[in-house]
Amino acid sequence: MPDLSLTNSPPLLSLLLLTLPLGAALIWVAPRPSWARAIALGATLSNLAIALTVAALFERGDGGFQLVEQRQWIPTLQIHYRVGVDGISVLFLPLAVLLFVGVVLASWTKTRAMPRLYFSLVLLLEAATLGIFCALDTVLFFLFWELSLIPIYFLVSLWGVGPRRREAAVQYTLFMLLGGVPLLFAFILLALNHAELTGVAVPAGLSFDYQTLLQTPLAPGLGPTVFALLLLGFAVKTPLFPLHTWLPVVATDGSAGVAALMTGLKIGAYGLIRFLVPLAPETARDYGWVLAGLGVFGVLYGALAALAQTNLRRMLAFSSMSHVGLVVLGIGTLTQQGVQGAVFQLLNFTVVAGGLFLLTGFLHHRTGTADVAGLGGAARTMPLLASAFLLLGLASIGLPGTGGFPAELLLLLSAISSYPGAGIAALAGVVIGAGYLLGIYRRAFLGPVTSTVVAAAVDLRPRERLVALVLVLLVLVPGLYPRLVLDFTQAASSAWVARVNPAPPGP
Repeated sequence: MPDLSLTNSPPLLSLLLLTLPLGAALIWVAPRPSWARAIALGATLSNLAIALTVAALFERGDGGFQLVEQRQWIPTLQIHYRVGVDGISVLFLPLAVLLFVGVVLASWTKTRAMPRLYFSLVLLLEAATLGIFCALDTVLFFLFWELSLIPIYFLVSLWGVGPRRREAAVQYTLFMLLGGVPLLFAFILLALNHAELTGVAVPAGLSFDYQTLLQTPLAPGLGPTVFALLLLGFAVKTPLFPLHTWLPVVATDGSAGVAALMTGLKIGAYGLIRFLVPLAPETARDYGWVLAGLGVFGVLYGALAALAQTNLRRMLAFSSMSHVGLVVLGIGTLTQQGVQGAVFQLLNFTVVAGGLFLLTGFLHHRTGTADVAGLGGAARTMPLLASAFLLLGLASIGLPGTGGFPAELLLLLSAISSYPGAGIAALAGVVIGAGYLLGIYRRAFLGPVTSTVVAAAVDLRPRERLVALVLVLLVLVPGLYPRLVLDFTQAASSAWVARVNPAPPGP
């Protein structure tokens, strides 16, 4: 098996992260502002090629990190620039880039005000997002985590569509800043714990390296503190009740592209898988029921809240909260089926939740509203848009033949085997999900045309058809051939479970 972490391996991950800031800088020196969208698309497509190359070079049978790169960054504090991918994170790279490609294409003719600023912010947000998936130093991870806030604040406040867009931007930023405090505190405690156990004085004994921290046992009594801090920090971004209130506001008043990124890229749930459980494994075994309880409550609360909505954007926001609750429940089972289902479902979110918001943005751009009262009969004048929306919606509730089916099957089976009551409650939430999706779809897309705006609306244009086609393919292919995803996650999820539930020593 080749060692893909050797220093002579190509620095693909660094190239992945550097391409986007360079593209953002190029936007500002371009002769015309109208060139910004073409430069942004070129940078994002270049990144897609790099991300696909990373996935092609990835050795699926290796449960460790590959394509690792390391450089000294802040030597006096033992902080390094260290990036790499494993089977849990590698597929997030191409799918995240694809979602950003969709956002750029969806914004092609809708962002005429300050295009340089808009598309450069999108590229910087993409770089920060990819950095979150690649970072193997906790301080580097935290840097990318916080850097993602700046572009989102301006994208929501300047290009939002609702009257509360500036309030939504401030609310989101404050929530995330507050959530970042416990994360940083937890990472500092872990670094100090390493220094104390190794007996080396601070700062020389500090370590923020993720792989080193995995091998460092926690001092007695420290596990619950680290677990609570990490859970609180990631719960804000996931989002988990009652820290979810920013999501409906951003989804309703922000631009469709930002809403697609917020609901499609569940980096908070990714943080639960990457950091929460592996860094405090003993506490996770003792308090896995807390994750299961938060997850099943989120499933039911999100589903019931979505059932009461009359606005497509708010419905999708609460639907996203319900589905991510099922992911958290799967993580709480601490089983291989649970973590594989969680990763599979998070990858589905990128396509399904992000895609549904992009399609809703197309609809909103044509009709000026996302309220079902003004959208009756939209399928008659926009059949392609309505068909794509229906397919992605069915994928979100786990229709067989779509990527949502194997993901939800793994999650539900792991939940029922570990927490039967919670698993059955989550299954009820899935049934409610079918009710709110089909109900709001019937009111928004079917029946007679009741609005002159809907009657005059045109169907998807060629560029939008391309976005919809790619979304449909990405929903169907993993649903018909789930091994395409499971082969990547098999070894890494096995190592994840082995860390949480180590095998008993032999005789």
